[in-house]
Amino acid sequence: MGRLFSIKGLLLLLVLVLLAALVTVAVQFRLFERAWFNVSQPVEAPAHSLWLSDYRVVIEAQRIEGLEDDVSALTYDPDRKSLYTVTNQHPKLIELSLDGRVLRQIELIGFGDPEAVEYVAPGRFVIADERAQRLVKVRIDENTTSIDAAEGQQMSLGLEMGTKNKGFEGLAYDLKGQRLFVAKERDPMRIYEVQGFPNLDPATPSPVQIRDDRKRDAGIFVRDLSSLHYDSLTGHLLALSDESRLVVELDEAGKPISSLSLLQGQQGLKKSVPQAEGITIDDQGVLYMTSEPNLFYTFEKKSG
Repeated sequence: MGRLFSIKGLLLLLVLVLLAALVTVAVQFRLFERAWFNVSQPVEAPAHSLWLSDYRVVIEAQRIEGLEDDVSALTYDPDRKSLYTVTNQHPKLIELSLDGRVLRQIELIGFGDPEAVEYVAPGRFVIADERAQRLVKVRIDENTTSIDAAEGQQMSLGLEMGTKNKGFEGLAYDLKGQRLFVAKERDPMRIYEVQGFPNLDPATPSPVQIRDDRKRDAGIFVRDLSSLHYDSLTGHLLALSDESRLVVELDEAGKPISSLSLLQGQQGLKKSVPQAEGITIDDQGVLYMTSEPNLFYTFEKKSG
C-alpha cells in the first residue's frame, strides 16, 4: 500500500512539474495575452485599419536566387517600385523586384552587422548596424555599386545595450511626420521613436529627440521584434516577430488591433514561415515578407 501511494505521489509530482513547465513556456511566449487578444477580436474590421486577418498568402516560400548570404529586413521604394533588403555576413544592399527577383547588389563598406534598411526619401535610405546600435543615412542612384558608411550621416544610440546580437533589428519611417521608428530585438524589446535623424535638409538642422513607450511595448504580445513597417494611410505600425511567428498591427495609440499568423494553415500558408526577418507594404496594399533562408512571400487582402 505504501509503495502504491509513493507511485501516485511521484505521478502527481510529475504532473505538477509538467504543468509548471507549460505555464512557464506560455508566459515566455505571451500565449495567454495572445489567446485573449484572439477571442476578443471584433467580427468586422474596424474602420481605418489594415486588418491583417483578411490577408492571404499569394507567393509562398519562393527562393531568392543569386544570393550567397541570407537577407534581413525589407523596405519599399515608391519611386523605383522595388524592394530593398540587406545581407550582413558579407554586407550588401540588395534591390529586389516586386516578384522577388534580384535586380542589383550594392557593396556595403564599413558596415559591421547591417540588419535593417528603410526608405526615407528619393534615393535616400537609413541602414541600421545592429551590434553597434548605429544608424547611417546613405544615398544611392541607378549607378551606385558601393556605399561607404564613412560618407554617410551617422548616429549612435547606445540604448540599453548588454545582450550580444540583440540590438537593432527593424526600422520604419513616417514620411509625413519625419519620425524614424527603431526596433530593438529583445532583452529588452523596445520600439524607439527618433526625430531629427536623418536630417533630410542640412541647411535647417534640428535637434535629435528619442522617445519610447514602455507601456505600448509591454502590450505587444510577442517574444521578439524582427522588423517594422509604418503605414502612412492609417498611421498604424506593423511589428513582425520571428519567434512568435506573428505580425501585429498597432494603432496610433500603440494598441494591438489585428494580427497575421505565420503558422502553417493560417492565412493560406501551406507551411509555417521558418524565420521571418523583413516586412513592408507597397502603395497598392500588398504585404511583402522575407524569411531565412532567403525566402520571399507576398500577402494580399482578400476581396469582399
